[in-house]
Amino acid sequence: MLTVLRSFVGSVRRLPAPPRARPAGRSDIALVAVAAVLAVVEVTLLRPDLPGRWLSLVGFLAWLPSLLVRRTRPAATALAFAAVMVVLSVVQRLGDVDPPGDLHTAVLALLIPYSLVRWASGADAVSGLALFLLVAGSSLVAQDLAAGDRLGGAAVLVAATMTGLALRARAMLHTRQLEDVRRLERERLARDLHDTVAHHLTAIAISAQAGLAVAETRPAAAREALRRIDEEATRTLAETRSVVRMLRTDDDPARRPLDDLTAMAAAAGPGPAVEVVVADDLDLSPTVAATVQRIAQESVANARRHATDVTSVRVQVARKLDLVELTVTDDGRSAMPADRGFGILGMTERAELVGGRLSAGPAVGGGWKVVALLPSRDRELDRRRP
Repeated sequence: MLTVLRSFVGSVRRLPAPPRARPAGRSDIALVAVAAVLAVVEVTLLRPDLPGRWLSLVGFLAWLPSLLVRRTRPAATALAFAAVMVVLSVVQRLGDVDPPGDLHTAVLALLIPYSLVRWASGADAVSGLALFLLVAGSSLVAQDLAAGDRLGGAAVLVAATMTGLALRARAMLHTRQLEDVRRLERERLARDLHDTVAHHLTAIAISAQAGLAVAETRPAAAREALRRIDEEATRTLAETRSVVRMLRTDDDPARRPLDDLTAMAAAAGPGPAVEVVVADDLDLSPTVAATVQRIAQESVANARRHATDVTSVRVQVARKLDLVELTVTDDGRSAMPADRGFGILGMTERAELVGGRLSAGPAVGGGWKVVALLPSRDRELDRRRP
């Protein structure tokens, strides 16, 4: 049991301080100022018979300003409170006076354990909380209080601590969700760059190598290679701008990605003919529509790169009950490498991100076939979008 407790405390001590701790503002300064005025009113007007009232007031006013750094330096707040309490105890004993009574305004001290578990690093939270509880517990024991009052005071301390702990856990969960969203966006960016740019760059590199090989013996072939490089570079620039535009704004109409998909037939260029058939009764979210377009584009690029003797590629998007089905087939002899790179893996992950599934393999009768079955509305990612 002791080993488990030691391990738990050790793991807590390694926790970093939560980010974005807000420094003291006008509301914090107002809180401290109002509390100081209320303490003076309490001592002078409301509770003139409070034992050691002036000593209590001085002690309260001494540690009260430390609340201004309770978020940025919560351990300093706890240390200031403990130091003042120790000094008051020493003064009370040396002066041989009655123990100072507790001010009602001093309930603000509950902000100290709350701030420690909410804003401090793990090491500062453990040390500061132990120090505060030692001082507060000693005060509860030293005072002439009924058992119920002591129990109630301890319960209030625990409640303040647990409130801070709960809010810290909630903030940590929110931070984790934001990190997940950022990770998903980075994965989308990586796939978009691969799907829209990588295959164009591959074509540019191949055309450049071919042009260099025949530049001296076949100038016409070299000029044709340069023309292909120019076409691929133009497409790469257009696709890159499209990706950047899609990443920078969410106000694009849902039909635009499918309009781009339809344009693939006209933009096929050299190589196999590309036929695109898109149903008219589709109502897709922007994310799903973009997923359909990117999977189709990568499938066509794979057919061009890896299939042999391919003459035609067919892209079909149709409704299937409440789903959308994308089918891409070619008539070539597949030469897909064993590791398949990031192409099919990226398409599969992209489909899974929107709650769909993807299969790819040899088609019946020859060729290669890619089938993606996707929900028409991307409920999961739409819900998690910040």
